Amino acid sequence: WISGLFIVGSVVLLFLLFSGIGTELFPQVDTGQTQVRLRMPVGTRLERTDEGTRKLLAITDSIAGKSNVEITSAFMGTQPSSYPIDLIYIWTGGYNESVIKIKLKPGSIPMEAFKEKMREMVKQQMPGATISFEPGDLVEQVLNMGSSNPIEIAVLNRNLQQGETVANQLVEKLSSISALRDLQIATPLHYPAIQLHIDRIKAGQLGLTAAQISQSTIAATSSSRFTAPVYWLDKSTGTAYQVQVQYPPYAMNAPSKIEQIPVNNNQNEPIYLGQVASWQMTTVPGEYDRLNQQRYITITANISGEDMGGVFKKVRQSISEITNLPGNTKIMMRGQPDLLSGTLSNLQTGLLIAIIVILLIITIYFRSFRVALATLVIIPAVVSGSLLLLLITGKTLNIQSYMGMIMAVGVAIANAVLFLTVAEINRKKNLEHVHLTAAASRMRPILMTSIAMIAGMVPMAIGLGESGDQTSPLGIAVIGGLLFSLVSVLFFLPHIYYLLEGRRKFTSPSLDPYDPESNDYQSIHKS
Repeated sequence: WISGLFIVGSVVLLFLLFSGIGTELFPQVDTGQTQVRLRMPVGTRLERTDEGTRKLLAITDSIAGKSNVEITSAFMGTQPSSYPIDLIYIWTGGYNESVIKIKLKPGSIPMEAFKEKMREMVKQQMPGATISFEPGDLVEQVLNMGSSNPIEIAVLNRNLQQGETVANQLVEKLSSISALRDLQIATPLHYPAIQLHIDRIKAGQLGLTAAQISQSTIAATSSSRFTAPVYWLDKSTGTAYQVQVQYPPYAMNAPSKIEQIPVNNNQNEPIYLGQVASWQMTTVPGEYDRLNQQRYITITANISGEDMGGVFKKVRQSISEITNLPGNTKIMMRGQPDLLSGTLSNLQTGLLIAIIVILLIITIYFRSFRVALATLVIIPAVVSGSLLLLLITGKTLNIQSYMGMIMAVGVAIANAVLFLTVAEINRKKNLEHVHLTAAASRMRPILMTSIAMIAGMVPMAIGLGESGDQTSPLGIAVIGGLLFSLVSVLFFLPHIYYLLEGRRKFTSPSLDPYDPESNDYQSIHKS
């Protein structure tokens, strides 16, 4: 009954630990660098964004200490057409946004503590502004699968008003998840704008067309660079230069000034815009995002204080609670969720395949399915040991810890084969208590193998070295699995083997008449 209790307890403990431990792709590593996206209120002028960015840099110095900041770089506003960089690396949604890269010196302040303090100080000192922390190193950027944050939710709908309603409902539900940080609608939907209403009757009477009015308005409020390109040729060098026509900023510093924009008709008569059009303040989407030609609104968030897999489950639950979606609205998660679930599923499949292969190999080697089954009984205990030690040390189930579990299972199976080989030899000799004598004779090599492996993994489990945080779960998983494997192989496996195979008289399954262990060999030679 003790062996049965061990088997049942191992399986139950395995399921409990699997359901209770956190999951993520890779262990969280403090690289000392991050990227901050500052969003001032939509419509903020570039000068105000510049002031906010400088204030954020001052907050950075006050939190970490100016001597602990290795380097900072910031980009504000939109990218000019001639800016020599691909927008996939630096992108913004308008003049109200800036991107700041921060790298701290090693050993200064933990990055997570730095982020929490900055969120608090920005909320106090910069009302109306929001920040969002984005990956600062290449590995995290790749893991986000092109998204700016670990959690990115796309609300797809051709009607942006309906999509915004759903997005606001979703943000309200997600705000109850305590582990989410920097939760916000990233798409600028209400950018201040001036809407012109052209009186086409008056315009026609004055000899104006809508195209002439729009060209004059664009040149006055922006520039004529893209609407009416003008080039000047330097005859001395033969180089052509583009001449950009625009109004000076001080001449267009109030909405009412647009009434004074001159519009020329075909007779070159001076006509002002206010004579043929009226205006009103309104808002328009500052950015259109499309996925498969369908517009969508982006919701972004970061994670702090909890494991990634657990937060993803809560987010999916919040999404499922939103019913009666208007029109053809769809909600989809982007970023790391699909990559995480797919990776862990593949690792579980790989572990299962490894167990099946081990079962087949041991069955072929010992020519007994019962012996192979006795070997597999210890695997739940080994995996439980790895998970338990990971849980005690506050680590998560990730790619590194999965590798550690597979290594622990391999060593445990090797130790089990050491015991089973001697046990089968003793059973062939028809000795009594074959399970106890085999365990006693193989105790020293099993202990030496396991203890040497554990000792070698201690520095890795402690996290020594520059990449210690990254590889620490691997060492912890190996140590936990080997500790449980020692108990399983030396104390429980002998009894399980005895129940399944040890009490049976040895009978060779061989049918080869020339095999000394075959029954046919004995009968032929007796005759």
